This record gives sequence, C-alpha cells and structure tokens, in this order.
Amino acid sequence: MAKEVVKKIKLQIEAGKATPAPPVGTVLGPAGINLGEFCTKFNEASRDKMGDVIPCEITIYDDRSFDFVLKTAPAAFLLKKVAKVNKGSKKGANEIVATISKKDLKEIAETKMPDLNAYDVESAMKQIAGTARNMGIAIEGVNDAELAEQEKEAKAEEKEQAKRDAELAELEAEAKEMAEASNVDVPVHGDEEETEEN
Repeated sequence: MAKEVVKKIKLQIEAGKATPAPPVGTVLGPAGINLGEFCTKFNEASRDKMGDVIPCEITIYDDRSFDFVLKTAPAAFLLKKVAKVNKGSKKGANEIVATISKKDLKEIAETKMPDLNAYDVESAMKQIAGTARNMGIAIEGVNDAELAEQEKEAKAEEKEQAKRDAELAELEAEAKEMAEASNVDVPVHGDEEETEEN
C-alpha cells in the first residue's frame, strides 16, 4: 500500500549546512519528522554544492517518513555569485551593479535548465537574462549597451526630478512667507467692531 502524502514543504538551505536549529527546525519541527535524520541526509546530498543556497522540496508522509528533492540554486543567487555582488540594484534595470559575460550567462542557464520551463539553452538564457536585467546586472554583448543607455536616461530623469522638487520647495516656501506676511497686515473683524462702539 502506498504511503499517503500529508504535506509538501519547500525550503532554501545553504548546501551542507542544514541544522535542526531555525529556520529548518522551525519549519520542519511541527511536521513531526526526524530533524537530525533530515539534516544528515540533506548535508550529504548537497555536499558537492558547498557555498550555494539550495532549494529543497520535502514530501512528508502519514507515517512521518519523508523524501526530498534538491533543486538548482535560485537564478538570482547564481547571478550574484558570478557577478561577485552581494545584492542586486534597488532601481532594477535603471542602475547597473555589475556586468557578466555571455559565457557566464550560458553556464547559469545550463545549470538552471532542469528547473526552468525552457526547451533549449537559448530560451533558458533569455529567462536568466531577464532576471539579470531586473537585478541591474548587464550581459556583455547582449544588453550592456542598452542598459548603460537606460541607466544614463534614468540618471538624467532623476536629476530633472530633483530640480523640479527643488523649484517646488522654493515656491512653497515663498507662498508660505507671503501667507504669513499677509496674516500680519489683515485686521481682525472683532477689533473693528470694538473700535466703532468706542
């Protein structure tokens, strides 16, 4: 009789470094599986990928046994690793944080192929290039010139916006000064009535 699947859990764990402590213990503890056994098996299976963050899909059965499948590291993680940056751009494609070669792009695409819904390396490369673009990572000979131009335009637009903001702030300050000045000169109606009565 086949075992019944009660839960599927997805985690991203650094290769070879799973421990029963959080976050692994926090997520898997309530599922009731043997944490020590999972950590040992995961660390053995991922030892050859040390330094990478590995997505892992864990299937838990009704008898508290489990299976897991290791996926390829996230595209963003692989791109940052190749580009030697800690994080992508906060402004997306409007700011280039690094440039990688087309060869690097192809290697990442080949690594990610099993988990991408792409039929060939070319379409996988397009998907990875899209992720790179959103992270501000340019690819030599593919989109580096286009992204450099986009970054230049974005900087010019930022400069223009800052100029408009400064002008607006100046106008607001002038308007405030004028309003304060006119408040001083306007007589209060109550005072006029009192004067007439006297």
